[in-house]
Amino acid sequence: MHAFREDFLAFSLARDVLKFGDFITKAGRHSPYFFNAGLFDDGESLRRLGGFYADALLASGIAFDHLFGPAYKGITLAAATAIALAEKGHNLPFSYNRKEAKDHGEGGLVVGAPMRGRVVIVDDVITDGAAKREAIEIIRKQGASPVAVLIALDRKERGQGEKSAVQELQTQFGIPVVAIATLDDVMGFVARRPELRTHAAKIDAYRAQYGAH
Repeated sequence: MHAFREDFLAFSLARDVLKFGDFITKAGRHSPYFFNAGLFDDGESLRRLGGFYADALLASGIAFDHLFGPAYKGITLAAATAIALAEKGHNLPFSYNRKEAKDHGEGGLVVGAPMRGRVVIVDDVITDGAAKREAIEIIRKQGASPVAVLIALDRKERGQGEKSAVQELQTQFGIPVVAIATLDDVMGFVARRPELRTHAAKIDAYRAQYGAH
């Protein structure tokens, strides 16, 4: 595992973004862990989060020219990632969309740098994939090419069918999804931490029941 994945999970745990216990997911499932990226809610945590996004994107080997943040969570995440990439020597343009088109001022649906070339969509997670499909459509309408989706955590969990939302998106559009960490990383992280090992069996059982194959 890349060192940044371990560091990201340790940071998420310290910030209570990653928790272990008994939680009810949006789908009504009892999950032994919970991840809430909305709790990266101050300047320092956002600075560090942007660095993790940048590390994951650079480690992926994917070539890219532009970052796009879907409204609303993706806006801040794309900006933080752009700043982190610039600090690492990769100064890139970024943009984001409005929920409703503006008919005055600069107008339009997309704000920021004009989209050109290969665009990476930056967001927190993928649930049903609807927001990412909308983002892909926006990018293509701007004459650019979506080349990847960058998220914080891939739960590798089935939706309504046998595939996860990530797998469905990749299959439908042929676009890779890059995650800072995945459920595999979470399981390895738990196994290496004596204080967390009591949760390992429950996570294993949850994955056996709901994991995508």
